[in-house]
Amino acid sequence: MSKITTVQQHILDEERLYPGATGDFTALLTSLTLAAKIISREVNQAGLVRILGETGEINVHGEAVQKLDEFAQQTIYSAMGHSGHLCVMASEESEGIIPIPDGGKRGRYVLMFDPLDGSSNIDVNASIGTIFSIHRKITTGIDGVLEDCLQVGTEQLAAGYFIYGSSTMMVYTTGHGVNGFTLDPSLGEFLLSHENIKIPKRGKIYSINEGNVNQWDAGTRRYVDHVKSDQKSDGRPYSLRYIGSLVADFHRNLLKGGIFLYPGPKGKLRLLYEAAPLAMVVEQAGGNASTGSQRILDIVPESLHQRVPLIIGSTEDVRLYEKFCREAVAAAKNVESVTR
Repeated sequence: MSKITTVQQHILDEERLYPGATGDFTALLTSLTLAAKIISREVNQAGLVRILGETGEINVHGEAVQKLDEFAQQTIYSAMGHSGHLCVMASEESEGIIPIPDGGKRGRYVLMFDPLDGSSNIDVNASIGTIFSIHRKITTGIDGVLEDCLQVGTEQLAAGYFIYGSSTMMVYTTGHGVNGFTLDPSLGEFLLSHENIKIPKRGKIYSINEGNVNQWDAGTRRYVDHVKSDQKSDGRPYSLRYIGSLVADFHRNLLKGGIFLYPGPKGKLRLLYEAAPLAMVVEQAGGNASTGSQRILDIVPESLHQRVPLIIGSTEDVRLYEKFCREAVAAAKNVESVTR
């Protein structure tokens, strides 16, 4: 019989790698899993408890707020704001930083999160998720401030996501590989189901919204034409798989190999709540994450809701995309020099 490992046991085992650990970080992640269980329950019952549809509000990005968005945001705030392990939070759904509630104990960690990624798919019962990133507080005051939130991706202590689909899973890393846990509803526990996840070096899937083709740069156009071309000797053509929920598209490609693309010039996805956390996960699994020209984890954030292009997935696929981008830029420069 194989060993049964809960996520709490796994977190404790990782804590032992740090002799000076106080247990705060472990408790923080445990509180986060509780919030995810509550969100998962609500997602699974959404049609029954009349929590589908829009609230009538518009968020900071000009997008309609779904009822489940609001529920997930409040659930994480309630579970984490009083945990005593955080100094500040920031969410994709909130314009500014989220202070710890008055009277709440302050801790030394920072939580960045997207409470419900892919919420436009809620009403059609497609997979959605929660993305999170944890940093250590870097300022000296009791309360966390904006500077604590605007940290480069390489400084993340942990990152991961929960995916609410046919089953609910937690996938996370603390910098020592990537592991996945599946929620057993009968036990109310996340159990280790995907140990030491490694993304294939190359996949056969590309994930992109082809409805935006008229907005693509030349490098993206040439790359997509390349992976769609029929060349059996190197695994082409690739299959297009695009759900429109970042967590769902990323999760499939993480397990099976492939590439997700939301290209520039400015991109749509948020650096702090989506790109950087998933970049840490994919790199720990042996993959890559890039803007097309720069490593995602090296970008120094300038604002809470900064957007970036995101090219993420199997190493060989991402590197080939970057090559197409470099060639397209070089070709454009050559044309410009000739026409002067």
